[in-house]
Amino acid sequence: MENNLEFSGLLRLIDERSGAFRDAVASAPGLDARVVTCPDWTLFELAEHLGGGDRFWAGVVGAGPAEVPSAEAVAARASVTAPREREALVAWLAESTGLLLDALRAAGPDRGCWTWWGASQSPRTSGGVARHRVQESAVHTYDAQLTLGAPRPLPDEVGLDGVEEFLSTCCATTSAWPHKPTAFDFHATEGRSWRLTVDGDGARFARLPATGEGPDESGVSVRGTAGELVLFLYDRVSADSVRIDGDAGLLALLRAWEPED
Repeated sequence: MENNLEFSGLLRLIDERSGAFRDAVASAPGLDARVVTCPDWTLFELAEHLGGGDRFWAGVVGAGPAEVPSAEAVAARASVTAPREREALVAWLAESTGLLLDALRAAGPDRGCWTWWGASQSPRTSGGVARHRVQESAVHTYDAQLTLGAPRPLPDEVGLDGVEEFLSTCCATTSAWPHKPTAFDFHATEGRSWRLTVDGDGARFARLPATGEGPDESGVSVRGTAGELVLFLYDRVSADSVRIDGDAGLLALLRAWEPED
């Protein structure tokens, strides 16, 4: 079975995807364009969001184990103001990513810290934060590229790790599934598959055998490249971009579900 990305690989991918985001900002005709996939934001506001997120998580990771985010991190997030001049904005974004990477390197992968995910299958550690920031950076880079009319596929390693990261962080929970128990299967054309099982005990994911076949029938399955699956899970591409077999209505129930923990 394939292993998750090493901590050093996560830091490399944060750096790479953040660099690709800055490239999109630097080449955009203007910063007031509406982001296609986040229509409430302009490209400038998307940049401020991503850079502010880097600075917030740098503070959270730096504070170490905690039940709530540090006051300094919260204050920094609330008062974040990115420069509007393009060259200064790109430099500010680079500085933001640098602060996050410095904090992660100093902490290492196993140091505990506050996270918004509670009873999930993702660790509440700096390594868990790094893994999630890879996906935040990658998906928002796609948002920026799409706004410029030049979207690019997610890198293979980002997509393959991203499906599992989404299921373990954004879906896994101990809150009871309020509908009939079922399972969601996700099959990447690169040869990896996952199952999300939902029932009265909550939601939990597991990798499926290399054949992509689980022990029982799932309620619905989604197939595509790993990158397509990630973008579908984040609601960046439509169902037409992937292959759906089974009861597609279950996916709407999963998107609408708001676990209590």
